[in-house]
Amino acid sequence: MSAPPRRGLTRYASATMHLLLEWLLSSPALEPKDTPQEDGPQEDWWTAYLAAAHPWATPLERAAVGGFIADRLAYAFAAGYHNALRALLPGLPGLPDDHPAALCITEDGGAHPRAIATRLEPTAEGHGRLIGTKRWATLADRARVLFVAASLGQTPDGRNQLRLVRVPADAPGVTLTLMPETPFIPEIRHATVRFDGAPVSAADIYPGDGYQRYIKPFRTVEDLHVHAALVGHLLGVARRHRWPRESCEQLATFLAALRTLADAPPASAAIHVTLAGLLELFNRFLSETQAHWQLVDADTRTRWQRDQGLLAVAARARGQRREVAWQALTAQAHPA
Repeated sequence: MSAPPRRGLTRYASATMHLLLEWLLSSPALEPKDTPQEDGPQEDWWTAYLAAAHPWATPLERAAVGGFIADRLAYAFAAGYHNALRALLPGLPGLPDDHPAALCITEDGGAHPRAIATRLEPTAEGHGRLIGTKRWATLADRARVLFVAASLGQTPDGRNQLRLVRVPADAPGVTLTLMPETPFIPEIRHATVRFDGAPVSAADIYPGDGYQRYIKPFRTVEDLHVHAALVGHLLGVARRHRWPRESCEQLATFLAALRTLADAPPASAAIHVTLAGLLELFNRFLSETQAHWQLVDADTRTRWQRDQGLLAVAARARGQRREVAWQALTAQAHPA
């Protein structure tokens, strides 16, 4: 296997972490004038992302590269989310590499398994049809396919039986309505998606418990990949605007740690505890480098200040995950 050159990206079979860090730390940093601007920024950025990410082997590496070339946090988030789905669903049939997909879980009652009321009703020959409504479907307005958490009904003991199903975004019976822009990263839209008997083929009903296999691990997988994209984005900002070298060193260290955690099972309690500690260190880094933003051009700095609310999203869920993980580790250390 031949390695990619230090400068510029060429097609190659796979990438390793040291090559990614080498590229991020030594490739020519994009100047603000070279990044997509306000006219058609999503299309421009997505085209640039596909070209830049193509040579890299793993979803986390591609997320970091996408963040590096992004001129704003919104597009870094898009790279992280896009690649989190590819890490969650490796090799899953029908998952496009060159177009966004959307994971549709949340409903009016939230994302807990008990709150999922969208139904997968059986039809002839093992096929099904979807009936229900999802909210906060990220990137659904740009997605070609939707991956939907749906219920088969309850077991005798009252457990909601969930499956993950694939539905083309333009399938009959699918209606998408954009939700209002959020105060932060408004370029990334969320949607309400209504399913009025949308057809689902047998091949698009994925096996296994939908909650344990897909929904539950996604928060961890998403955290890893979105933060990798965020770190890549900040490394691009730091290099473009000549932040102290120590900042670049710390960001490279965060990325190396995220890459290691991404290789581990996302259900691991030890991984949850370690990720919690890493994110706490990262938040401390953000606080300690606030003064460096004075070196940054006004447009980039203003967008960053506007979009920092993204970093607090799901903070409560992360805290709960941390506590549950410690309880599990404590129980292992002191079995009854």
